[in-house]
Amino acid sequence: MRDSMPKWADILLIPFLNLLLALIVSGLVVAFIGEDPFEVLGLLVEGAVGSADGWSYTLYYATNFIFTGLGVAVAFHARMFNIGGEGQALLGGLGVALMLLWVPWPHWTLALIAAMLGAGAFGAFWASIPAYLQAKRGSHIVITTIMFNFIASALMVYLLSRVLLAPGAGGSPETARFAAATNLPSIADLYALLGLGCVERPFASVCRAPLNIAFPLALLSALGVWLLLWRTKLGYEIRAFGHSEPAALYAGISSTRIVMIAMTISGALCGLMAINSVMGEGERLVIDPVQGAGFVGIAVALMGRSHPLGVCIAALLFGMLYQGGGYVEFDIPAISREMILVIQALVILFTGALDNMVRLPVERLFLSMRRSPSRKDAG
Repeated sequence: MRDSMPKWADILLIPFLNLLLALIVSGLVVAFIGEDPFEVLGLLVEGAVGSADGWSYTLYYATNFIFTGLGVAVAFHARMFNIGGEGQALLGGLGVALMLLWVPWPHWTLALIAAMLGAGAFGAFWASIPAYLQAKRGSHIVITTIMFNFIASALMVYLLSRVLLAPGAGGSPETARFAAATNLPSIADLYALLGLGCVERPFASVCRAPLNIAFPLALLSALGVWLLLWRTKLGYEIRAFGHSEPAALYAGISSTRIVMIAMTISGALCGLMAINSVMGEGERLVIDPVQGAGFVGIAVALMGRSHPLGVCIAALLFGMLYQGGGYVEFDIPAISREMILVIQALVILFTGALDNMVRLPVERLFLSMRRSPSRKDAG
């Protein structure tokens, strides 16, 4: 029945209907607590895209979600559910910190290459262990990746409080700040190149935003994933394995090889998220640089239909929800942080678990539209 629906409906129409349903239910929840849903929606949009600094923060959050969403999407194509993006991004942050603390890089361009290698390698290593356990021991990838999130969290607490703790940091487990030469160019530096100052409004607030050069890197990663999946033999093998494991095995594709490679790439992409949050925004490693982006990546991949373009669009939507949610929370005290989480959870619910509630009727509609002309011809 899936062939009865055009590609644009699968990529655009169904996610739009899912999002519309999520917003309607969210509006009912907001109305239930006595607030005006249209005012809340207006403030959410205004906070996310109504100003230059709103856009800056939205794109900063979207950068995190693009990396983790791409990571989850690659595993999806091999029919694996990588829940461990949170832990892989944490280990990616460790790779960034070690690269930048141990080597005195003279320029940020060299430091960026090293940090990307460190983040990708550590994230890939963390994902390769559950992959090996599934490929060789039959362990379920969902269970092992969840467990590895907790192990990564405990490992980071130990390392930051006992091994990498900055002298004089007191009760705040964090490393020393990275050298100034390794700081990534931010949007403030872009403004400076354009001859615009950061003193007067609106540039003052914009220049405080953490948006940095990691955003174009995330877009390039999306392009790279598209080329890998749809323009290479390896990508074809990953997708073939995901569509039908018996057929892939019959064609000579090794299941162990595909599981290991797909999960390693997935972990590397999740680890690269640390470039934005650790090297770009924090400029040091703190106790939780990921802040849930690994889990949001699952919803982003689901909503984006595991296509790099869809992932970028879904990441932008969730970036708007994050930034706009904080704006609403500030203006309407009745809309708490937990309420914003409820709205985000409803979006995840409708785009993930309840996807078939919309998909099946839409598929039947397109199928009936295709059958109608043949009936007329027969008459």
